[in-house]
Amino acid sequence: MQVAILDKQVSLDAIKNDIATKMDAACFTAWIAPLSITVSDSELVFNAPNQFTADFVGATYSNILNAVADAYGLTVRISVKSIAPRMVKTANDNNSQTYTAPAVAKDAGDFDSFVSSEENSFVVSACKKMAAGTATFSPLFIYGPAGCGKSLLARCINSAAHGKTVMMSGAQFVSEFARALHDRTIFAFKDYCRNCDTFILDDVQVLSGKRATCDEFLQLVVDLRNAGKNIVLVADAAPSNLTGFDHRAQSLLASGLVADVAAPTRAVRCKMFERAGVGATVANMIAGRILSDGHVIAGVLNKINAYREIMGQSIDENVAERLLADTLKKSRSPIAIVKSMCEKLGVSYDAVCGTGRARALVLARQMMMVVLKNATGLSLAEIGQYVGGRDHATVMYGIDRIEKLKLNDLVLSAQLTQMIDEYK
Repeated sequence: MQVAILDKQVSLDAIKNDIATKMDAACFTAWIAPLSITVSDSELVFNAPNQFTADFVGATYSNILNAVADAYGLTVRISVKSIAPRMVKTANDNNSQTYTAPAVAKDAGDFDSFVSSEENSFVVSACKKMAAGTATFSPLFIYGPAGCGKSLLARCINSAAHGKTVMMSGAQFVSEFARALHDRTIFAFKDYCRNCDTFILDDVQVLSGKRATCDEFLQLVVDLRNAGKNIVLVADAAPSNLTGFDHRAQSLLASGLVADVAAPTRAVRCKMFERAGVGATVANMIAGRILSDGHVIAGVLNKINAYREIMGQSIDENVAERLLADTLKKSRSPIAIVKSMCEKLGVSYDAVCGTGRARALVLARQMMMVVLKNATGLSLAEIGQYVGGRDHATVMYGIDRIEKLKLNDLVLSAQLTQMIDEYK
């Protein structure tokens, strides 16, 4: 009898090793290793802690399990452990697990509340397809600078998505994963994250450097993608620029569709203020003297709404100047704009106003002409005076040359657009 038991134990160890060699190490560790494996009446029995795990293992790894079992003359059966009633409440032993999810408002945003621009039309369309369940890509990876509206887009998907959605921030995922480990409810946490139609994780960069949590998250992405579920990930940088993630993680995050969200342009900012009931003239003034940061804009809108509610007065330019003195940028003179652009473009103000004809210097000078033309109300002759006393024809030629270069140089075009928007 003792020999039979020993042989049986050796066979189970060999079976586990054979399964492990045929699977990805992370998949084996996450799904097969925690299962209780026994041999009964020519059956290789895998005892899962709950029905979801049993169904997932059977659907995903049945081919591997059957192949290994057949080599030992066995058949596979995946069952759920039966739970004997307990008279005394004890710590969770992974036989019967419950998990309470963090509360997230379902109606936290809608796509109509997102003021889009031409730069963001692609990412907004991709988000709408994901919410409608018609996307052929997953994961959708959204990134952009702080205050550009990427988190709002994630909440819009959460609000509009069909079926069950699970939305967490990166900090919540880290906290809930640690709590599940502490409470011995890790299988229930896994079930909760996977038992959905759309999974949304905001602030992915928070997982950087947290190895165990990051491994669980990456396995979650793989499992959801294999199951045909929608995945939406939000971060402050593109996958290839995320620090603390290895190449395998970066490639997995970039395996679906990567789309960036541009910061609000002046036109978008102006439209946001007009939607809040601010007059067009005042809205244009505020939009031209405020940072391209959605958080700052939201704070300004709150202050404007509070002023109208408390004082019962509308906002004119004088009130806006006084009320938003701590937020509005000071108006810049043309000379101040030129000197600021000199710093951005890496040339000296004296060189710009001088007679130098170096290629980089001439390009910088002509770029300044374009910015001054589009960001101020100056005439061509006045623009010439601020870049070294150039005449009307020289300014016209410089502007025309830059406009032609923009057609084939997307970097130059984007740089000019950014500076024009900043100095308007």
